[in-house]
Amino acid sequence: MPVERITSTASRVVVAVGDTVVADTTGARILFETNLPPRYYIPFADIRSELLTPTDTSTHCPYKGDARYWTVTVDGTEHPDIVWGYDEPIPESAEIAGFVSFYPSRVTLTVDGAPV
Repeated sequence: MPVERITSTASRVVVAVGDTVVADTTGARILFETNLPPRYYIPFADIRSELLTPTDTSTHCPYKGDARYWTVTVDGTEHPDIVWGYDEPIPESAEIAGFVSFYPSRVTLTVDGAPV
């Protein structure tokens, strides 16, 4: 799906797995793609990286580049490959370098307290 635009937001974006907050930021970027819901990308610095384990999973998107994935472990339970990011996205998507996103169906994502 082609990337239509990427915008920054000062809204508070919180990601939780169960009752555990994994990410909390006011520096997210929203990526809009044709025929897909908006994706929130969060600065890696605002992620509880101690809960993440890199995996061998990778995918390629012609509009963003090569993605790598992480597993989130909360209370001893692994949630495989629910986080992804692009270390070196293609130039048109450069604004998401150093940011990661979460599968919204596998986490609780709120923006300014409202569920997404």
